[in-house]
Amino acid sequence: MSAHVGVIGGGLAGITAALRCADAGCAVTLLEARPRLGGLATSFRRGDLDVDNGQHVFLRCCTSYRALLHRLGVAGLVTMQERLDVAVHAPGRPLSRLRRTGMPAPLHLAGALLRYRPLPVADRLRLVRAALALRSVDPADPATDARSFADWLVEHGQSRRAIEVLWNVVGVATLNATADAASLASAATVFQLGLLSDAAAGDIGWSRVPLARLHGAAAAQRLQEAGVDVRTSTKVRSLTPAPGPRGGWRIGSNRGVERAEDLVVDRIICAVPPTAAKRLLPDGALGLPDGWVEALGSSPIVNVHVVYDRRVLDAEFLAGVDTPVQWVFDRTAQAGLHRVWPVDAQYLAVSLSAADDVITTPAAQLREQLLPALAALLPAAGQARVLDFFVTREPHATFRAAPGSAALRPPPRTAVPGLFVAGAWTDTGWPATMEGAVRSGVSAAEALLAHPAAAAAEVPA
Repeated sequence: MSAHVGVIGGGLAGITAALRCADAGCAVTLLEARPRLGGLATSFRRGDLDVDNGQHVFLRCCTSYRALLHRLGVAGLVTMQERLDVAVHAPGRPLSRLRRTGMPAPLHLAGALLRYRPLPVADRLRLVRAALALRSVDPADPATDARSFADWLVEHGQSRRAIEVLWNVVGVATLNATADAASLASAATVFQLGLLSDAAAGDIGWSRVPLARLHGAAAAQRLQEAGVDVRTSTKVRSLTPAPGPRGGWRIGSNRGVERAEDLVVDRIICAVPPTAAKRLLPDGALGLPDGWVEALGSSPIVNVHVVYDRRVLDAEFLAGVDTPVQWVFDRTAQAGLHRVWPVDAQYLAVSLSAADDVITTPAAQLREQLLPALAALLPAAGQARVLDFFVTREPHATFRAAPGSAALRPPPRTAVPGLFVAGAWTDTGWPATMEGAVRSGVSAAEALLAHPAAAAAEVPA
C-alpha cells in the first residue's frame, strides 16, 4: 500500500514536495492555512488590479524553480533576458549599465565594472580584484558564515562607496540584507552562482502574469490532476503520534472558522515558516538550540506602488543608487492596469528590501519621500500626475541572512522518524529565494522517499 503523506504549507516548498511525492505514487494531502496556494510569492486583488505581494524575479541559474514552472505548465508565462542587463540610475548622473558580454565568466562583467560611473576609476579597478577573490571563498565553511560580507569586502580593498553603490545593489535584493548585516557565506553563494561561475547564470527572468496565476492557480490544477487532496483555509494546530499498530501521525486542524478535523498520515513534510515549525514540531526534532527562532530572525520588505497618468519608465525595471529607491519594476501589464486606468497610465512598484528602517513608516510619509526620489531618477515622473499610491508590507518576508545563520538552518530530515521539514529558511545552500524554497521541497520529498517502508512505522510513542 502506498504511503499517505501529509504536507503542511502551500507555498512553493509545499507545492513542490506534494507534487514530488504524488508523482512517486504516494497518497498526498496538502493543508494550507490561507484560502489559496502560493505562500509569499502570490498576488491579491485591489479593486480591479492584480497586485503582486512582492517583486519576485529569478535568474537563469534558478534551475529548480524553472523546473517547477515547467511542471506547473506555466513556463510560457515568464520571460528572461537574453543577456544580463540592469540599468542603474542615480540622481543627476548619466545612466550606468551592469550588462554582460559574450565573454566567459568572470570576464563577462569586466567591461561593465570598468565603466561603472557611480564609482571613481580607482574603485572600479579594485572591483575586479575583489570579484576574482570572491570566487575562491568556500560558503560551506562555518568560518565563512561567521563573518560579515562587508568585513570581507573592506579586507579586499572595497571602499564604503563601492559597497553602497555596487555590492549592495545585488546583495540587498537577493539576500534581503545589507553587506554589513549579511553572512559572507550567503553573499558568496549569491555572487558565485549568479555572477562569477557561468556567464549566463545571472540573466534575469520575471512573470508576465500575476503571481497568483503563475503559482497558486496553476499549482491547484496540477495538484488536483496528480490526485493530491488540497485543503485550503485549514490551519494545523497539532502533530501527535497516531495510536495503533500502523503508527504514523495525527494532524489536528481547523478548517474554516470552527470545523475541527483530524487526519492520520504515515509521514509529514512540514513546509511552514520558522515560528510555525517551532510551534508544531516536537521538542528537539530539529536539533537546534533553545531560542533558535529568535536567533534566526526575520527581515522585512516594503513595496511602494505608484500609478502615473503616463509612461515614465521605458524599461521593465531599474536599480537605483544614491537614492532611497532600490529597485523599480513596471507592473502595468501584469496588474491589468488598463482595465481600470487610461491606456497611457503606468504602474510602477518600488521594492525596498532590508526595510527595517521603513517597515512601520506611514504611507503618507513614504509618499513624501519616494515620489520626489522617483522624479529625480525619472524626469518624466516629475511631470506626471499620480493617480494612485499605496504601500504593501511583509514584516517577516525572509529569514535574516546574518553571520551565523547557517547553523540555524536545519536539514530536511528531522530527528523524529517520519517527520521532515521544508522552506526557504532550511538548509538549502541558497538564500531565501523562490529557488531556495523549491529546492527545499525537492530535498524534503527525496529524503522522505528514500526510506518508504521505515518512516511510517518508526514513530515515537
